[in-house]
Amino acid sequence: MTSNRVTLTVFAMCVIACLLSSAAEQQQTNTVQVLAPQGTLYYDLRNRVAIYSNDVVITSEEAVITADRVEYYERDDVLIGTGNVRIQQGAQVWVGEHIVYDRRNGRLVAEQFRTGKPPVFASGRGLTTDLTNQVYYATNALITTDDVSKPAIKIRARRIEIDPDERIRATHATVWLGPVPVFYFPYYSRRLDEEANQFNFTPGYRSRFGGFLLTTYDWIWNEHLDGAVHLDYRQKRGFAGGPDLGFHLGRWGDGSIRYYYAYDEDSSTNGLTAPVHDNRQRFYFDYQASPVTNFTLKALARYQSDIGVVRDFFEGEYRRNPQPNTFVEANKFWDNFSLIVLAQPRINDFYETVERLPDIRLTGYRQQIGSLPLYYESESSAGYYRRRFAETNDAPPGLNFEAARADTYHQVVLPHTFFGWLNVRPRAGGRFTYYSEADGPGAVTEEVYRGVFNTGVEVSFKASRLWRNAQSSLLELDGLRHIIEPSANYVYVPRPNERPFELPQFDYELPSLRLLPITFPDYNAIDSIDTQNAVRFGLRNKLQTRRDGRVEDLLRWEVFTDWRLRPRADQGTYSDLYSDAILRPRSWLTLHSQTRFDINNEQMRMTLHTATIEPNNVWNWTIGHFYLRDDFSGTPTSLGLGNDLITSSLFYRANENWAFRASHHYDLRNDRLQEQYYTVYRDMRSWTAALTAGLRDDGNGPEDFIITFNFSLKARPKYGLGSDTVRHHSLLGR
Repeated sequence: MTSNRVTLTVFAMCVIACLLSSAAEQQQTNTVQVLAPQGTLYYDLRNRVAIYSNDVVITSEEAVITADRVEYYERDDVLIGTGNVRIQQGAQVWVGEHIVYDRRNGRLVAEQFRTGKPPVFASGRGLTTDLTNQVYYATNALITTDDVSKPAIKIRARRIEIDPDERIRATHATVWLGPVPVFYFPYYSRRLDEEANQFNFTPGYRSRFGGFLLTTYDWIWNEHLDGAVHLDYRQKRGFAGGPDLGFHLGRWGDGSIRYYYAYDEDSSTNGLTAPVHDNRQRFYFDYQASPVTNFTLKALARYQSDIGVVRDFFEGEYRRNPQPNTFVEANKFWDNFSLIVLAQPRINDFYETVERLPDIRLTGYRQQIGSLPLYYESESSAGYYRRRFAETNDAPPGLNFEAARADTYHQVVLPHTFFGWLNVRPRAGGRFTYYSEADGPGAVTEEVYRGVFNTGVEVSFKASRLWRNAQSSLLELDGLRHIIEPSANYVYVPRPNERPFELPQFDYELPSLRLLPITFPDYNAIDSIDTQNAVRFGLRNKLQTRRDGRVEDLLRWEVFTDWRLRPRADQGTYSDLYSDAILRPRSWLTLHSQTRFDINNEQMRMTLHTATIEPNNVWNWTIGHFYLRDDFSGTPTSLGLGNDLITSSLFYRANENWAFRASHHYDLRNDRLQEQYYTVYRDMRSWTAALTAGLRDDGNGPEDFIITFNFSLKARPKYGLGSDTVRHHSLLGR
């Protein structure tokens, strides 16, 4: 039997080769090969027709065809496939039950078909193709990004046109979510790659908005130009929208321009005490380029018509940066120096800003002086500065002031290691600063020259010990190594000839939850420099073990505090004791602690504790507590109103298609559940969907209820990976 099959196959190949050779003389295209080692051959010599059945494979330079049965008409150079027909042309695959392949005229015809080229798949009736121009036409078609027999999201169209290398076009198209039609397009076009144009819809309801629909059309023109068009409707606030434009110019940089306009029909619902007009706008521009090596350009402009427009309509952007700035910056780098030219104007009058028009800064990185064991570093700047306070109804008028300033700082460091383990770094430096006479209604300073001398020494060492046989199944220990690094940094700054209250304050100390630097040039509050005589003590600890074949930190703990040998009138003997620790007693359990303890008053000033439990990919839970004591001391670094808040975020994956997340913020001071959000996720293979409901109660007005529905294409996700975990408000709209 095997011998007969081999003989039949060889004979068939010879017959078809003879048939095709005559066709090749008439038309110099490409040759065809037919393979069917398990099949049978029938040949009609009179009509010059070869019929092959049972798992036929036909290959040519144009395509590869497989079918249960193939008829080849030599006179017309036509192949007819019947039963499980599959035609592959490059990355494009066509599947049907009956397909006619006219090689001479470059046409392919099918009554029913399915085709796919990720991320887009289509099916329909009445397929005709122009193989010469690589264009396909079909009627009664279905388009989807779901590579399954029953797609969750699809588009049905009366007629489609497919260009396999570029895009798919459809007329009279309707979007379906499951069995429900939701949107109609007279004309629809989509690129056949991950950079395809697409619509994004976010429907929902919010107490301040009423019902709303946020619509975005993302488009890509080419590799240099893309953007989006927003058209939003909020029942209580009206229509809003605007365009986004992104440009990509290679070494000449990337940038974007965004504009958003809203005619707010009920701006009183925004929850702000500041006045808000009906015509509300937001303009955003950013640009960054590196046209040559070691040279960068940056520009950023963010204009708002009022203090609340971004807070109301772009909450995610507002939470990341509630007080945007505007600047233009040019940076030039060398091996040991860098030059920065910065211009920073104010374009939003309701924000306090220090304008820098301009600020030129030359930085000398730490570098060795010839062959000496000395190292030199410097920082010099010059500019014209304007301190402009916020212009609101509550701000007193006439406080603005401005002046020119030139500052230069130079320092020499002599690092040395004693005994092979003790690191000692003595240093000495000096600063000279010139201030012009201040101008403006809030000006109170004259032209002054200030000199500052500083010296000090930093001492540190690192020690470690290894316990190779330390084992614990409870703590997942496989060996243990302890690394300890104590340090002491002494800083001495004699009293300058001009104190901070005698100088215009442009670069001054700002409130911070962490300890500010005390050494130059890290301490960059130039105008707040005052006498200092202190030692900063630090202690770093690490406990390391092996887990899953790699070294992992079991514990990282850092402790810092300042001992002020001669405290100023506004200082205590000790600064706050700051502690930062991360403990991983198990690979699935992470504990994080940050604290600030006021040693002088013996009270806790700040605590932040979080615990993350992640035993598997089915569920995880993060719970935290944040406490901040009230600080109304009136100093520049006072933290103001405190807080006492418990946070929780619980995620559970029921199966590969469904998941759930619940997030809560509870205000312990006022016994109020401040924020609560609940999200249900649905994985639809090529798409993901999320239904989010939330309730806010900030104590300043009525409760704000919100519910939204988001869906996103996996090939081009709407949100970054994990962004909804750390920023749950990203699912609530823009």
